[in-house]
Amino acid sequence: MNHKTMMLMFSLFLLLAGCSSNEKDDSASESQDEKAESKMDASISGNKVQEEAAEKEGMTDERKVIHQAQLELKVKNLEKAQMKIENKVAEYGGYVVESNVYREDEELVEGTITVRVPEAHFQDFLTDSEGEASEVVGRNVTGQDVTEQYVDLKARLKSKRAVEERLLAFMKDAEKTEDLLKISADLAVVQEEIEQLTGQIKYLENQTSYSTVTITLSQDRIVVPGIDNKELNTWERTKKQLATSANLLLKAGSGIIVFIIGNLPILIILGGAGAVVHWVIKRRGKR
Repeated sequence: MNHKTMMLMFSLFLLLAGCSSNEKDDSASESQDEKAESKMDASISGNKVQEEAAEKEGMTDERKVIHQAQLELKVKNLEKAQMKIENKVAEYGGYVVESNVYREDEELVEGTITVRVPEAHFQDFLTDSEGEASEVVGRNVTGQDVTEQYVDLKARLKSKRAVEERLLAFMKDAEKTEDLLKISADLAVVQEEIEQLTGQIKYLENQTSYSTVTITLSQDRIVVPGIDNKELNTWERTKKQLATSANLLLKAGSGIIVFIIGNLPILIILGGAGAVVHWVIKRRGKR
């Protein structure tokens, strides 16, 4: 083998080695990108498994129960009873939702008051309200246990917050625009779910922390008619009756006078005939 042939083979060897090195570098770069993307996707998709595990956490020791009550009470004085109930609500740290008073007629007054009192004073408030009544007509108390629902929401919220933290970390490390856009879209969805879960949890906490009580009050009023001096008019009525009596007497006297004068010829004839008959009878008697 001559010198030229050896130089040609050496050059070819170097060229092949360079190409192989470039291919390895490109392949390694693509491999790293694929690994980073697959790692991000695996972390994002892995939140489902973590969410399911979080949902299976132990139940809370405190029961979450939504209490509601309806009372129907008869009272002697509706305004006083309503005022005492509202004062008791404020004393227990509750608040009045709605209060109405209306009259169906002069003898019946009714009112409705809806309040919310802390759960810790629920039974005490019912007892105090019934104490203001002369008669308890109706009482209805209900309770809805939402403990499992509350625990489930808390677990899901915890899981979603963990996913949010991971996505924020990925966003800081993202170099490609397409990765950043994908992470931003996933983050928006997760944050919306967090807001919804937070709202549901706050609603359940409010409903279980305060109990709702609706009280219907009724008062039977005995209407006593008063003395209306305007309708008596004693003196006016006396004068009227006196005038009526005088008019009757005058009418009677006028009628007699009219009868006598109008029938005077007949009366004279009848009187004369009667006098003759009386004289004849008297004379026969003497005989």
